Amino acid sequence: MAVTVDDVRRIALSLPRAYEALVRDRVKFRVGQLVFLSLSPDETEMGFGYPKEGRNALIASEPDKFHLPIPSDMRYNWVRVWLAALELDELEELIVESWRMSVPKRVYAEYVGEQVP
Repeated sequence: MAVTVDDVRRIALSLPRAYEALVRDRVKFRVGQLVFLSLSPDETEMGFGYPKEGRNALIASEPDKFHLPIPSDMRYNWVRVWLAALELDELEELIVESWRMSVPKRVYAEYVGEQVP
């Protein structure tokens, strides 16, 4: 079953320090000023943080699902995905990993229940 924008919102907003913002007709999810997730204006695609060095391999592994960001976003750690191609567990993993790239290590450690020195 394909995921919905409501699923995206529910997962993203459940993460510590995450909040939603509307920027130029796009829903974006942030931690501080860092965007870790965004939705296309028609809400069919999701952009998310992903390490640049793994981007091409991810896209090559499932080219019908993942694709490159728009040219102006190529400088960022960013990938896009068709929401209709995702299952709920995969969506959650992508969102949490993208969020993890935006928060301090201590915040992520607390989220997963690890001891923080």
